[in-house]
Order: sequence, then structure tokens, then C-alpha cells
Amino acid sequence: MSNLNEQMTNNTAELPQDANAFFERADSVITLANSQLSPNSHAGQVAASLTYAAARFAVSAASIGFVKGSDFAKEKVDIIAFYTEQYQKMLSDNIDDYAENFEKYTGIKR
Repeated sequence: MSNLNEQMTNNTAELPQDANAFFERADSVITLANSQLSPNSHAGQVAASLTYAAARFAVSAASIGFVKGSDFAKEKVDIIAFYTEQYQKMLSDNIDDYAENFEKYTGIKR
């Protein structure tokens, strides 16, 4: 797991230096997700697909540096713990932001 910890720690540590690029990539993915909204696919369905895609991509990223699937599999618990912790932090921060800017983001005025 040291390889993954090092890789992810380095990526997380780079965020303040490269925050604009980080948020531009995120906004790009959100724009793509929004383009998937239609009468046949509501926000919940798109969010489910996006969550699945994020999990698939995260597993691919986490596998970098391993040469055997069996070694990668041994790190499953640590990989899941890392991504779960990161997702919880990001989700919490975004709930706080959305709640503070609810009217602006939803267009609902009281």
C-alpha cells in the first residue's frame, strides 16, 4: 500500500499548487454529466453512472505501480478506505457549499 499512499498523498498535496487545473477538470466532468440529463435520464440516474465511472477510474489509477493482480488485491481494504475517506470529505464540503448557496445553485427563491 505504500505505493498507493505515496501516489495519493502526492496528488492530494499538489492540490493547493494546482487548484485551478483540479477544479477545471472537475467542472469538465460535471458539464459532461449535465449533458447526459434528458427526459429519459434524470439526475439520480446520471449521478449513479458518474459514481460508477469514478469508481472504475479510481481503481485504474490505484493499480498503477502494481505488477501482479494478486498484489493489488491484497491492498483492497486500504484502497477502499482511502477513496471512501476522500469521497466523504469532498461530499461534506460540497453539501456545506450547496447549503450556503442553495438559492444561487437551484434558482429556488423563498
